[in-house]
Amino acid sequence: MSGENLKFGIFLAPFHCLEENPTLALERDLELISHLDGLNYDYAWIGEHHSAGFEIIASPEIFIAAAAERTRHIKFGTGVSSLPYHHPFMLADRIMQLDHMTRGRVAFGVGPGALPSDAFMLGINPLNQRDMMLEAIEVLVPLLKGEKVSRKGSYFELNEAQLQLQPFTKPMVEMAVASQISPAGASAAGSHGLGLLSIGATSAGGFDALASNWEIYQRKAEENDQQVNRSQWSLVGPMHIAETTQQAFENVQHGLPKWVQYFTEAAALPIAPSGPNPAQALVDSGLAVIGTPDDAIAQIKRLQQASGGFGSFLQMATNWADWQQTKYSYELFARYVAPVFQSTNDNRSQSYQWAANHHDQFSNSVGAAIVKEIQKHETAAKIEKPAKKKKNRPAKPAK
Repeated sequence: MSGENLKFGIFLAPFHCLEENPTLALERDLELISHLDGLNYDYAWIGEHHSAGFEIIASPEIFIAAAAERTRHIKFGTGVSSLPYHHPFMLADRIMQLDHMTRGRVAFGVGPGALPSDAFMLGINPLNQRDMMLEAIEVLVPLLKGEKVSRKGSYFELNEAQLQLQPFTKPMVEMAVASQISPAGASAAGSHGLGLLSIGATSAGGFDALASNWEIYQRKAEENDQQVNRSQWSLVGPMHIAETTQQAFENVQHGLPKWVQYFTEAAALPIAPSGPNPAQALVDSGLAVIGTPDDAIAQIKRLQQASGGFGSFLQMATNWADWQQTKYSYELFARYVAPVFQSTNDNRSQSYQWAANHHDQFSNSVGAAIVKEIQKHETAAKIEKPAKKKKNRPAKPAK
């Protein structure tokens, strides 16, 4: 779906219920990426999680390497690499290798880490995670540009550290910082001229913070002599669409209850709604679209108005519906939603309208041309009418 306007993709955590075979679930995630590549989606951002059993991709880099071999043009992002969990040099080295292996089809999304259970297992104080992220970003940017870095920080040490490879993507791989409600992500992204990834854009707090996050992002960029623009900003929100609203609501009953249970019991993130009808609550709150392509279009327009404009919209890959209905939802989005925001059909519409405006003229000319050909044929037939031939009679026998 590449174009001058909005780009589209998915944000794949992923979410897989505990009853499912994890090997087959990961294989289906790879199949989904191939499906999206065939539908011309622009991005697939892949998550990193280490606990709670639902979000089972531990290394987005490994997943991306496998998915890149199955696809032609879709671009991959780490969505996101949790910087406190890694030494920045080792992480930069892996991303640089992927930049070459994918021929520039990789983006580097970074954040402090989402699941507090991950941080607990690693002995990391959640209060330090954002400081650890900011310190890591300060050395990741020059490392990914191919520069040499020496630094003794609070959480790591680098001594004349330089990656062996120069960046395939010049001047460096695309990089973005995750942001939700806290200003930390927008501030860090703006300070270094990086992209901004608003993961909770459709939640109540995230939606209300869109304008303020952009203000922080732009102001920090100006303060640090960096250039940023709205094409670098990606917004994330869950969607499932079908041909009718009723069908969409029926579809999500397949996986939505388990998804709500996960966020209520294990994930320690205030995302899932409460109440007897979570699907309706998700729609009523504006957090999710469960409906038709028209509802998806309305949601994106709502986000554009609230934010002032952005570059990419990423569907949160929820697995609320079964496999076939999930694939069909992405297909409906590609066929009927994306073209609205990419001017894909502008020339077609203009051509149709032009033909419609001249319909009578063209119809009359076609009719006149047919009459003319009929008259030409009749005239030619009269001129070329052959004379009757005399029948050859056998000679009379001599008497």
